[in-house]
Amino acid sequence: MALFTPTTSHSKLSSLQQHYPFWTKTITIISRPRRTYVPITFSLVSNTQVATFEEGQLDRPKWAGETPLSRFVGKIISFKPFYSILKFGARQVLISTAEKSNIPWRDMTKEILESDVYKEMESIQNPSLVYPDYYLNPFHAYDEGNLSWLAAAEAEAATMSMVKRAIPNASSVDEANQVVRGNWLQAIDQHYQMHSANSMIKDILDIGCSVGVSTRFLASKFPSAKVTGLDLSPYFLAVAQFKEKETASRKNPISWIHANGEDTGLPSNSFDLVSLAYVIHECPTRAIVGLVKEGFRLLRPGGILALTDNSPKSKILQELSPVLFTLMKSTEPFLDEYYLTDIEETMRQAGFVNIKTTLTDPRHRTVMGIVPY
Repeated sequence: MALFTPTTSHSKLSSLQQHYPFWTKTITIISRPRRTYVPITFSLVSNTQVATFEEGQLDRPKWAGETPLSRFVGKIISFKPFYSILKFGARQVLISTAEKSNIPWRDMTKEILESDVYKEMESIQNPSLVYPDYYLNPFHAYDEGNLSWLAAAEAEAATMSMVKRAIPNASSVDEANQVVRGNWLQAIDQHYQMHSANSMIKDILDIGCSVGVSTRFLASKFPSAKVTGLDLSPYFLAVAQFKEKETASRKNPISWIHANGEDTGLPSNSFDLVSLAYVIHECPTRAIVGLVKEGFRLLRPGGILALTDNSPKSKILQELSPVLFTLMKSTEPFLDEYYLTDIEETMRQAGFVNIKTTLTDPRHRTVMGIVPY
């Protein structure tokens, strides 16, 4: 069913289409009536060019990497009394920012925690999985990282808040998604059509899928493909599987796998698209290298690896206030390693060709590469 979101006026629609010409129409996946989950929407994009956004003048923000400012912020964060305050502050900023944008963070969290989501754990968890050491670090203001029900219950609201922060002038999360998700999907589709001789994307793997938000966008963009979401957190996957059961049925149901993205155990040459959406900024360099190598192994000749994440060259990120970048770094222990990692060179060394980086929204880049024939 194609429709415009109810909150989008014709004048607002015209304004957004003028600035983001790829936005054509929106598909809304409505949950069953007995639940009140916020619908997931995505944009059907045309064959227009992805909109361009302004880059800063630096290769990376001054608060990232090995600069004096970055080291100073690191020392503040490493002081435990300050860290506790920063962690609490970062969490409060996330929640208050979300709710000011009409994202019902607390209500969404409560609904998950009071649901039957716990029943999904047994069918989704791989009890023999050994977690890499970096994954056991506290991050995102959770002492247990992603290995908790609270982190899983809050993940979708946090994702919605991230999207709204990226496009602050959008009147709703739905409108922000037209830019953030629309440009991301369009960039992947265009790069694949331009550089792959394969006819279509038939098999998709979404590594680090979290609670399945990016996975469902991919499944909706490529409805004929078989889509698999893979994550290290069984809590996130339980929420993903639970929420997918609450949505309208698909031609090809999404599969969920509890595994390490660096060593998935899946067959080689079995996918046309491997996606890592907002994953690698949470990883040390060695893990980023491992993920890229595994992506290369999993892809068929002509397949595409797409990594979307914070852009070091984003003008907005380079100009963040000291309070905001200090709060952000307090919840992201590997952010400096991420900003110092040359993603394009990492992909090149893994064997990818036709590598391209594009700023797909004011804060985020999408880096894409093709497996040669």
